[in-house]
Amino acid sequence: MNQPTLYKLKGESRDLGKRSSDQLRGELKVPAVLYGPKIEKNIHFSVSEIELEKILSSSQTKLQLLTVEGKEYKTLLKNVEYDPVSDRALHADFYVLDPETPVKLKIPVRLKGVAKGVRDAGGRVFQPLRIVRIKVLPDLIPAQFELDISGLGIGDSLHVSELNMDGIDPLDDPKRTIVTIAPPKSEKLFTSELEDDDELEEELAEGEEAAAEGEEGAEGDGEETEETKE
Repeated sequence: MNQPTLYKLKGESRDLGKRSSDQLRGELKVPAVLYGPKIEKNIHFSVSEIELEKILSSSQTKLQLLTVEGKEYKTLLKNVEYDPVSDRALHADFYVLDPETPVKLKIPVRLKGVAKGVRDAGGRVFQPLRIVRIKVLPDLIPAQFELDISGLGIGDSLHVSELNMDGIDPLDDPKRTIVTIAPPKSEKLFTSELEDDDELEEELAEGEEAAAEGEEGAEGDGEETEETKE
């Protein structure tokens, strides 16, 4: 379990207000706030949009060594607000880590290796859970979780309980599936076609029985049933 990279970031004090924020964005700076359990009053500042984008480009956990007014803070980038049209960062929240205070955060899960069910049987990797929620002390924050799927065959799965959680409290159900190896798509389609053929034969048989008995309204008896689409 790797520790997160610590990015060095410089912040500049800023004035509050919409005009100030708009002016900062025009200068390619992002308004930000600094807070935490040992911070008596929130600190308002700005960071370079380019430097923030470098941090956001990484899918791993984001920790920063942030300098504001000559003072250093070890922080966690908690939240970023984006413009719905341009997708530019509008505002960022930085949380100052305290060594004795656990934090709740989301950690990405990375898969390693090629599953034998994919390599030998043409199966497909299905990953319904890509991020897991945890509670952990700052010194034990992982950059990401890794799962080796090399030994998985068709139908095999790995769950939250199989992650390395030493010193970490998982907040997701340990039984939740992270990854499973599904059958080949062609096999699924073929099975579906067979099921459709069987249903068609049953409908034809029912229609023939109704006709033989001289029943009226056979057309209504043959009404199709709606299927729920996932």
